[in-house]
Amino acid sequence: MKQIKIAETDGEIRKCYAVMAELRPHFKSEDGLLIQVKRQMDESNFRLVYLEENDVKAVGGIRLGEWLGGGKYLEIEDLVATENERSKGYGGELFDWIVEYAKRENCNQIKLVSHVKRFAAHKFYLNKGMIIEAHYFSFTL
Repeated sequence: MKQIKIAETDGEIRKCYAVMAELRPHFKSEDGLLIQVKRQMDESNFRLVYLEENDVKAVGGIRLGEWLGGGKYLEIEDLVATENERSKGYGGELFDWIVEYAKRENCNQIKLVSHVKRFAAHKFYLNKGMIIEAHYFSFTL
């Protein structure tokens, strides 16, 4: 049975590891992901969501926030379907669930940042109706 859930327990976070590690390979173990996710949950309202059908097929990292200029928003920080299951609709279903979650949370907007070289991801987001509305600037400290 297919279901989408917010990971709340250590076990739920751990079972997202294999899929999340495809997007974030710097996590070398379930423990590393677990520690980071729990810290971000406690400190900055981060949530890990996942789509499961027999096993985890897609994972997303989301965060609710609010800006003075735009109001309440949901930011998608991570969205990945396992490589063996891509183009089967799992990422799209998880994305659509996140949109409905943002509506239930009374968000005005969904935001995400995607690396400039992730062309397939950009195509996916544009096909989902997202627009490119800003430039993202950074530097390493």
